[in-house]
Amino acid sequence: MIQDVYSKMNEKMQKSVDAMLNEFKNLRSGRASTAMLDGIKIDYYGTLTPLKQVANISTPESRLIVIQPWDKTMLSVIEKEIQKSNLGINPSNDGKVIRLNLPQLTEEQRTQIAKIAHQKAEECKIAIRNIRREGNDEIDIIKKDGHISEDDTNKAKNEIQKITDGFVKKVDDLYAEKEKEILTV
Repeated sequence: MIQDVYSKMNEKMQKSVDAMLNEFKNLRSGRASTAMLDGIKIDYYGTLTPLKQVANISTPESRLIVIQPWDKTMLSVIEKEIQKSNLGINPSNDGKVIRLNLPQLTEEQRTQIAKIAHQKAEECKIAIRNIRREGNDEIDIIKKDGHISEDDTNKAKNEIQKITDGFVKKVDDLYAEKEKEILTV
């Protein structure tokens, strides 16, 4: 029973870390990344379709993203959707491909983006601590039902704290890595 609590906690905590990493992908760090466009959906003949499913997306240079749609008639639709997104990038359309030139980030912009990354990391740590609380509550219920002793309850709660500390350290390490990526020119 206790092992089930541990495995459920590990799974939920890993999902929280994965969600944070997904949020990190959408943050600009000064170099081009196709992940920045993951949230953009295109009206492809009446169906909202992710951009990467209607075009080739590449990063030939560190501050350039090239989008080559498979259907050339979609160029203007893609261009409009990029302009509507909150990326702050003006697309350049030459009739065959769309180019996104990423301007150099200012120090102030980098600091703001680093603050957003810190906020995402803190939200993830809060989620992890809530999962710890749920795990401790489940252990208390198992104890209350008479399935484990007081000593086993304390051991289980110590193990839950070790699991939590491991995930919090992982979040801190991932944030430090992302912060370094954002702040280095």
